[in-house]
Amino acid sequence: MREILPTDADLPGLPTDDDWRRLQFTTMLYYLHETNPDNGLVRDKTEPNTPASIAAIGMALAATPVGVERGVIIREFAAKITRKVLRYLVELPQGPEPDASGYKGFFYHFLGIETGRRVWQCELSTIDSAFLFAGALTVATYFDRDTPDEAEIRQLATELYERADWNWACDGGATLTHGWRPESGFIPHRWRGYDEGLLLYLLGLGSPTHPLPPESYAAYTETYQWKEIYGRELLYSGPLFTHQLSHMWVDFRGIRDAFMRQHDSDYFENSRQATFVQQEYAIRNPMNWVGYGEYCWGFTACDGPGWVTREINGVKREFFDYIARGAPFGPDDGTVAPWVVVASLPFAPEIIIPTARNFARLNLGMTHLYGFRPSFNQSFPVEDSPAGWWVTPYHFGIDQGPVVLMVENYRTGLLWNIMRRCSPIAAGLCKAGFTGGWLEQGQS
Repeated sequence: MREILPTDADLPGLPTDDDWRRLQFTTMLYYLHETNPDNGLVRDKTEPNTPASIAAIGMALAATPVGVERGVIIREFAAKITRKVLRYLVELPQGPEPDASGYKGFFYHFLGIETGRRVWQCELSTIDSAFLFAGALTVATYFDRDTPDEAEIRQLATELYERADWNWACDGGATLTHGWRPESGFIPHRWRGYDEGLLLYLLGLGSPTHPLPPESYAAYTETYQWKEIYGRELLYSGPLFTHQLSHMWVDFRGIRDAFMRQHDSDYFENSRQATFVQQEYAIRNPMNWVGYGEYCWGFTACDGPGWVTREINGVKREFFDYIARGAPFGPDDGTVAPWVVVASLPFAPEIIIPTARNFARLNLGMTHLYGFRPSFNQSFPVEDSPAGWWVTPYHFGIDQGPVVLMVENYRTGLLWNIMRRCSPIAAGLCKAGFTGGWLEQGQS
């Protein structure tokens, strides 16, 4: 495994600590600019007329303490904005009707940004609801002062989280389903095997009203795949985002469940290994995509050039639209996502920082509004593109949160420290069998 870092002469300048601060600020502006001021709902992406994403709303909530601590917004106004969106969410209609906003405490993936009701016949999403609940619990824990606004935040966030019926979402099985539709019932897919669903189970186990039984977590982990890849041993999951999203809220350093105790690791170290695997895959570049290398990588769920086959330099190439790309087993179409590299900053800064420098040199918008463009593909020529190759025209709400939160966790540990004080998270970890580290030391 090559881990040779460039010198300052190779890649001068970016990113300094001020650059990380600026990237956080410009990325966070998405949640100010793309939010409906009437109700606090956040657009899924910058494409015109798109609905709100409940996951993006959850990440916007989680980013609120960062905005306060970094001086983007004063605490009093942040509390009022937070109270407003939580009150709106709590009051949205819940029921089996196809045009409701949610059912059994969970929410539909996409909501009309003006109406707050289901759009596109989309699914009731357990994982996207989990991101919403995690954001709500973040602000409930952070806003701890004895003021009317902050007290109401705690009350509303608790109500939003505690009404979710986690056992209903299991549909009689041991594991959680991906979701439900009023037209056809439960989605047949279940959350099993390592992925971002780790957060889902911690929230379900920690619920004081409708908790999952401990055996649900055992059922989730029983299909884990421990692999050796490029000489590194790790719990495998291909897309890099799956190694990050739960970590935005939970500091997994030094705490272990039964699986990680068996393998003498923890989920933080596992994410570090997964980050190096991604870089090594790009260095080896088995499919010979343009641009891949030591400082150009990052494979995850992201936008792509489209479902099309093109002949590139005499070779037929298949490209994808929005799909979960992964390494080293694919899928892979030459598309790279800078945001997902930045979101691994706490795990492996020694390779993230020079890679971010390289992305900055590619003029992908690090210092522009909303930060780095979410994805690009140097193997897909585009004549009218300033770069000469495909760059996504949109920013996505769920790509912004990981940058804001993980850069902050790298700089100060803010989100991790907040959530150490969150009772449902601590309870969920304990019921899942996590021990050690801060869980037993009572740190805050």
